[in-house]
Amino acid sequence: MRVISGSARGRRLKELSGMETRPTTDKVKESLFNIIQFELAGRQVLDLFSGTGQLGIEALSRGAASCTFVDARRDAAALVRENIELCGFQTAARVVQGDALSFLSACREKFDVVLLDPPYQSNLLDQSLAALVRFDILRECGIIVCESAAEKTLTPLSPPYEQGREYRYGKIKLTVCRRIGRNPL
Repeated sequence: MRVISGSARGRRLKELSGMETRPTTDKVKESLFNIIQFELAGRQVLDLFSGTGQLGIEALSRGAASCTFVDARRDAAALVRENIELCGFQTAARVVQGDALSFLSACREKFDVVLLDPPYQSNLLDQSLAALVRFDILRECGIIVCESAAEKTLTPLSPPYEQGREYRYGKIKLTVCRRIGRNPL
């Protein structure tokens, strides 16, 4: 597992042992960041269910201003901290070891980009999307990228949120959702 592009390009990231964490493949990760490449520069990112932190670290490497990493597992949060230090992003990163839904309900900040990659077999993707809409922590014109199993159908979102395009990569699907708002430019 490595950083694909940007200031930390080529840096190898540490991985968790065991089968509890399923890192995003390089092919899917590269596709994800090609989709949102113009959404990152100077933006605040939330990497929910961060696992190893590879998605948030990739965002920082590609120019995001900051990233908040959230994972319930203590060993995952510790590994994210190690990977952040390995890439030199300590000043732009914050790691929260705790439940993702609790984080969303207590969150008092707004994000431009949210990366959602929960365990596929759980119902956490739908629950997280519902919480994001309910607590409205995305800035106008913000973007949410959901990684799921290809057969997963997302629960419809209510305004001002809308589901956009889906991209399929074998057994994996990326779904892009947006918060509608006036164009920030």
